[in-house]
Amino acid sequence: MLSRVDGILTQEQGGRTGAIRPVLAWFAEAGKGMDGSGDPDGDLVPFRTLVLDDDGATLVPRPASERARQFRAQADAPATLRAYAADWRHFGRWCREHGQQPFGGSAPLEPVVGDYLASLGTTQAMSTLRRRVAAIVRQARLARVAFDTKSPEIREVLRGIGHAHRRDPRQAAALTTPEIQKLVRACGPDLAGLRDRALILVGFAGALRRSELVALARRHVQWTARGMTLRIARSKTDSEGKDIGIPLGRHAETCPVTHLRRWVAAAGIEDGALFRRVDRWGKAGARPMNPDSVRLVLARLAAAAGMVGTPLEPISPHGLRAGFITTAYGNGVSDERIMEHTRQKSLETMRGYVRRARLDRDSPAGNVGL
Repeated sequence: MLSRVDGILTQEQGGRTGAIRPVLAWFAEAGKGMDGSGDPDGDLVPFRTLVLDDDGATLVPRPASERARQFRAQADAPATLRAYAADWRHFGRWCREHGQQPFGGSAPLEPVVGDYLASLGTTQAMSTLRRRVAAIVRQARLARVAFDTKSPEIREVLRGIGHAHRRDPRQAAALTTPEIQKLVRACGPDLAGLRDRALILVGFAGALRRSELVALARRHVQWTARGMTLRIARSKTDSEGKDIGIPLGRHAETCPVTHLRRWVAAAGIEDGALFRRVDRWGKAGARPMNPDSVRLVLARLAAAAGMVGTPLEPISPHGLRAGFITTAYGNGVSDERIMEHTRQKSLETMRGYVRRARLDRDSPAGNVGL
């Protein structure tokens, strides 16, 4: 006997399929996981169609198309899926500890999630809470469970947490061209130094997230007479991929094209991952760098260059992207061209970086005669 239902329920009577109705994705009896493995900490909701026999008692699973399932799994970036899976497991554990059912029972989902958020309100940042809600929304959508994030149980709890436990927002320090020059000069002359130099310059010139940097493969790079084009296969906001152009730099020391060519040649990269691990003996492996390795490389170079962040603006890989936007805006590049290059879909998000760039340059405090 199945203990949970996820998908669409249809009732077949007399050879005829009855009305289709949404079904809850969680029943407590067997404690099945959301990945169908029996583990309540499972990651993703499988799509199934369950058919009721004439007596309405027997549930027969009908697996969805394997190809359709694979395409659904590729709808979001891997990093996004990992974050959602971790958030879903966290919510599942909380539900078990508090005698709640994520999707099931007679109680609506909104009060359960509201209590969950309230329990985290004093320990977790608002950005973390919003991401956890997004993960629950995704699972509810896949399981065809109604969930209104605008309900008072969700919206007012989040607002209350924001007012009661307001924290100063942390934003990555924007690494502009002078900081990039310092980082490049801190790179060593060995193979790891060649890689780090190319990593920093390509990350900055391409306004790349660290997940995008380590996902680059040799086939994604096309050399051109004026520089190169990069194929960003998948990103946080674009699962379809996009090509961006990076021209030859004006200065040999900071030309991303020149230094990427040197790294590729020195490491003998003909296919596979573009940015790879370099072992203690100075040899490049076949495996790509881990996203967190980008953070470690940047932290090491920043320390060597004498660069120090602040608690509110730490030095992090996202600073390469933030620095590109800040620098491009300061040099008069239009919003549209910046967004096209950075693959951003939200004008509000992009202008958040721009507002920071304008604070000292366009502040009215500079026109009061001090």
